[in-house]
Amino acid sequence: MTKEITYLEAIREALQEEMRRDPKVFVLGEDVGPYGGAFGVTQGFVEEFGERRCLDTPISESAIIGISVGASLRGYRPVAEMQFGDFISCAFDQIVNQAATLRYRYGGRASVPIVVRAPCGGRVSGGLYHSQNTEAWFIHRPGLKVVAPSTPYDAKGLLKAAIRDDNPVIYMEHKYLYRRARGPVPQDDEEIVEIGVAATRREGDDITLLTYAAMVQPALEAADELAKEGVEVDVIDLRSLLPFDKAAIFRSVEKTGRVLIAHEDVKTLGIGAELSAVIVEERFDWLDAPVVRLTYPDTHCPFAPALENFNLPDAGKIAAALRRLAAY
Repeated sequence: MTKEITYLEAIREALQEEMRRDPKVFVLGEDVGPYGGAFGVTQGFVEEFGERRCLDTPISESAIIGISVGASLRGYRPVAEMQFGDFISCAFDQIVNQAATLRYRYGGRASVPIVVRAPCGGRVSGGLYHSQNTEAWFIHRPGLKVVAPSTPYDAKGLLKAAIRDDNPVIYMEHKYLYRRARGPVPQDDEEIVEIGVAATRREGDDITLLTYAAMVQPALEAADELAKEGVEVDVIDLRSLLPFDKAAIFRSVEKTGRVLIAHEDVKTLGIGAELSAVIVEERFDWLDAPVVRLTYPDTHCPFAPALENFNLPDAGKIAAALRRLAAY
């Protein structure tokens, strides 16, 4: 059975189901208790699970992750909310030097099954400190997993998979999608989306388009536009950024010979750089054109909506990049 719900509701459902399933799962963060979270994800959680499993914290991201790491070493499965993903930088040491390394340091005798929910992304006029895409900071670090769902189905399935994973997972949830993305979501408690597996959102033989999160919908719109011009685009939703699905990417590259990577993060050392390098290193002979990246420019996010929209990739910019690539 499925139900049509929003991206935000899918996240809430995943948390509720996992907390009901496993008493060791709990949530913590700033205002997640009686207030229900900055975006309303945890509304009603205190009433159902109590304050010990829906824990309001001080405004200290390093404390939130530090508590999570300690609790995980005692057998719990914390889900930590960063009120805005930008402020995850305050907990950077706890994530990359503690959570990411502990399993290795203990020779596999300890695990750190924490999930860090990081509301990210632009197109909400959030300005400098409420609009960043920070995934590249963490895909560089061994010991972490990073996921970025684009649909309600994946938002629920990937969060459930992350909570059950014995490794620390950074869960990038895009704020723009919270109430705008709707879709059918399974109501089966055991329905999960495997981390590390991409999804083909559209089949095509001419160009491979790799993307994720809020860029998937404009990518599909651009692909539909190109189809009217006789160019069929294979749209791959990565879903999982670390590990990413090399096999799915290579299958598509071998089919099309042309690759466009579109993401909302800035260009320099974004995940597009790594994907480009891997494709060139391991599938160079299959390429008929250079790998192209379309990203946010290497600059800060302005507050003014017109300026932010000027910087952000959209369907028109993606379509233009696809045309140039098809004509190469």
